[in-house]
Amino acid sequence: MPISYLKSHIAEIARDLSESREPLPINQNGETKFVIMDVKSYEEQEETLALLKILALGNREIEQGKFRDTEDVFAELDEQ
Repeated sequence: MPISYLKSHIAEIARDLSESREPLPINQNGETKFVIMDVKSYEEQEETLALLKILALGNREIEQGKFRDTEDVFAELDEQ
């Protein structure tokens, strides 16, 4: 969708984005330059990225040997 369409139809686009929750690519000179999305979709995407970062960090720590066996953790909890 060209950027000129965005400028002239912003209210309609905002309504459609809220309903469809699909991102909308915006073209400039024949190339996609921007993607717009509704706030709720953006927030959900940010949450997903944060969870993926946590998983990647956990995997990295496992690869570095920075973990404890579950049996040891549970045994320690039982002692308390």
